[in-house]
Amino acid sequence: MVYYFKARPELGDYTIYMGLDKFENEDLIKYGWPEDIWFHVDKLSSAHVYLRLHKGQTIESITPELLEDCTQLVKANSIQGNKLNNLDVVYTPWFNLRKTQGMDVGQVGFHNPKLVKTTRVEKRINEIVNRLNKTKVERTPDLKAEREVYNAAERAEKKAHTREKKRHEEMERLEKERQAEVRSYKGLMVPKKMTSNKDIAAKGKTLAELEEDFM
Repeated sequence: MVYYFKARPELGDYTIYMGLDKFENEDLIKYGWPEDIWFHVDKLSSAHVYLRLHKGQTIESITPELLEDCTQLVKANSIQGNKLNNLDVVYTPWFNLRKTQGMDVGQVGFHNPKLVKTTRVEKRINEIVNRLNKTKVERTPDLKAEREVYNAAERAEKKAHTREKKRHEEMERLEKERQAEVRSYKGLMVPKKMTSNKDIAAKGKTLAELEEDFM
């Protein structure tokens, strides 16, 4: 079971989601998307909350309002954290999550600690939590299949980009050849390089003699 929420509408169409339990979190860790940002209460047990950014966006694209929605949802879904004020929430891109064999179910580490950000949450804001809960939808998705569809779309887009790039390069090559041909033709028609009958006569040979030389 995965729970899906919608951030405040004025921020755009952003989905926030989290797993039912630590076992569900394992699949979320395994089949996340590159646009996903992971959230968790620092040093305390809490739900693994993910924000799915729009394609091309990064962690730096998260506005303070969007960050507040995510952190309030994390805090509200932490048994200990929900009761505390002034706690920290850590967040990082999904691809920075590291899972090793020795870790417990649902436990994660980080490939690069420098990519982990921390923000302070002073208190629970019921208005935000209640608004998010009103948008909650429960689903049992096939996370592996969804990721495979995502990967297929990525491959198709890359192929299309490669084809377009090759087409553009071929057009540039043909245009360069055309321009070179034009310059070459203009060079042949330069008056200084052209020879008249008068010029030939001035060299002391008749046209008939020149024809004999040519033959």
